[in-house]
Amino acid sequence: MQIKVLDDENLREKLKAFVYDIVGCCQEVHTEKGPELTEYVYQECLGIAFDDAHVKYIREYLFHPTFRGHKVESPLKVDFFCKGAVFVECKAIEKLSFHERLQLTNYMRNAGVKIGILYNFSPLVAQCEKFYLDTDSNTLYYF
Repeated sequence: MQIKVLDDENLREKLKAFVYDIVGCCQEVHTEKGPELTEYVYQECLGIAFDDAHVKYIREYLFHPTFRGHKVESPLKVDFFCKGAVFVECKAIEKLSFHERLQLTNYMRNAGVKIGILYNFSPLVAQCEKFYLDTDSNTLYYF
């Protein structure tokens, strides 16, 4: 899987502005709780931060992918679906890897969601990766 850097400056700035409050809530949780807790603690705290910031979300959002026009009965689950347009996947691991990026981007592709945030709360310095999926060209970008 190749991920490109989004070079459309106008789109990049619009995307950053759209997710600014979401990323801010993640940063607040990391700052207040610190590193090395469980993923579920961070998720619960993030839900509280979203409530306080009036960010609309669905926690543990279930969706069904399709195959050849048929709904697959086995659901997929993402940690948060925010503002009706952004998947947020929380991690509490040593370091983000190809596996975590692939998990989030597969969720995005299967749900047709164009924006995804992968946030790792566990390190001393949190890791935040933001993605944009261009569904027309099926290209994934960092922004």
